[in-house]
Amino acid sequence: MLFVQKYGGTSLADAERIRKAARRAAGLARQGNQVVVVVSAQGDTTDLLIEKAAQVNRRGAAREMDAYLAAGEQMAAGLMAMAIGAMGYPAVSLTGWQAGIDTDGVHGNARILNVDTGRIRRELEAGKVVVVAGFQGRDPEGDITTLGRGGSDTTAVALAGFLHADKCQIFTDVDGVYDRDPRLYPDAVRFGRISYEAMLKLIENGAQVLHDRSVELARQFGIGVEVLSAFTGEPGTLVGDSE
Repeated sequence: MLFVQKYGGTSLADAERIRKAARRAAGLARQGNQVVVVVSAQGDTTDLLIEKAAQVNRRGAAREMDAYLAAGEQMAAGLMAMAIGAMGYPAVSLTGWQAGIDTDGVHGNARILNVDTGRIRRELEAGKVVVVAGFQGRDPEGDITTLGRGGSDTTAVALAGFLHADKCQIFTDVDGVYDRDPRLYPDAVRFGRISYEAMLKLIENGAQVLHDRSVELARQFGIGVEVLSAFTGEPGTLVGDSE
């Protein structure tokens, strides 16, 4: 089976959490599966990068901000690949453009237009876990673009779609999709399954568990997306074509 897994920033906030995610990916690969891991920047890295940029230029050019902010995910990808390697399983990290992710030219909020999966497939066939920096791609001019907040979700779903993956898993700091924020409302109800349309409605009403474009892409490709906890690994919520 081919798995695409995405790990958010809190899931990778320190070395132990990176090792936990790496252990999960390496374990799947040892069972004979092909595994693509998409990573966000660690913890608050993106916010810290934005703060540093503001110290230099509060109105930095969007193109340069994309080139700068993409580094957060690239660092996380390198660390994840090294962590998997330390467990004795070969892994390779790829930037968005090395992974063949083509976008439009809207810096800071680009849309994925196509994915040339050739490089990823070659690395998978060579027996490696492929770790892709989320949130980024390249525009028609070859410049770095970023996909906006939550864009790593969109990266993962796009890769799952173009690779015809068997499973797309979004690992986060909550154990699924709730009718309201469980961190604020103890009586919030978790969905076992939710439709694309209902998920988009929750996002429209403020839910931040998934990027709206990732759900739109999942619906376009007809992919079920599982949202689950990076800390427990227990079954979460399946976002699919019906409730």
